[in-house]
Amino acid sequence: MTQPISRYFTLRHREIHVTQWGTSDKPALVMWHGLARTGRDFDTIARALSGEYFILAPDTLGRGLSQWAENPARDYRLDTFGAMAMEMLDTLGIATCRWIGTSMGGAIGMHLAGGSMRERITHLVINDIGPEIPAEAVERISAYVGNPPVFDTIGELEAWLRTVYAPFGTLSDTEWRTMAESSTRRTDTGKVTVHYDPRIVAQFDAKNDVGDQWSDFDAITAPTLLIRGMESDLLREDLAVRMQARGSRLQRLDIPHIGHAPALNVPAQIEPVRAFLRG
Repeated sequence: MTQPISRYFTLRHREIHVTQWGTSDKPALVMWHGLARTGRDFDTIARALSGEYFILAPDTLGRGLSQWAENPARDYRLDTFGAMAMEMLDTLGIATCRWIGTSMGGAIGMHLAGGSMRERITHLVINDIGPEIPAEAVERISAYVGNPPVFDTIGELEAWLRTVYAPFGTLSDTEWRTMAESSTRRTDTGKVTVHYDPRIVAQFDAKNDVGDQWSDFDAITAPTLLIRGMESDLLREDLAVRMQARGSRLQRLDIPHIGHAPALNVPAQIEPVRAFLRG
């Protein structure tokens, strides 16, 4: 069974952790997670695709094992994340790549595929996000991301994660435990809290960053797969329909009984992604 490798890169003068799968002789595939998550969320699909691709799953600045930002208002932005992605690829000598982005990772993918990496991203998977974000969804996410809870035990944290991320769909006990262990840090008092910098919500205060990406989306030329959890409050049906109308090379995959965002951890989700990336 393929096992991941941890790597650390200095990108924009900050240490960034990347979970690496597969070997560098294969085509590159970047997997970028959502706002308050880590690259370890992709373990299941990365393991499934690691024989075909050289997979890089970063922990975004301020999350997981990556360093936190010096200036949150300046650095927790799509421009910074995109620049870090390009620097990582340049460091590894990777000219082109495929991109799977969940939620914020999809926003970064749109930003790059419609801009500075327009010629470098050959296939783009946007997992449950659009060029607009409903205000209600922003309020819901900001409420729990900006005020992270503190627990006595990792078991309590895991129970909380199972509740908050229930819309992801069915995860195995092993997947929930991996999420808990990769989402944990100890406070100075020895209690347990989530792994990220609470100031990452500064991104929602930045005008023209997340939530207004139509110019990026309209400029994308790469074949694009749009995945939508059919119960999602972040990517509503009307927005997905508008994206279909404007995306000349866009395919769509709806996942029933799932909210924001599909975990890409079961064959019914992994296999359509595999087929798209091969196209």
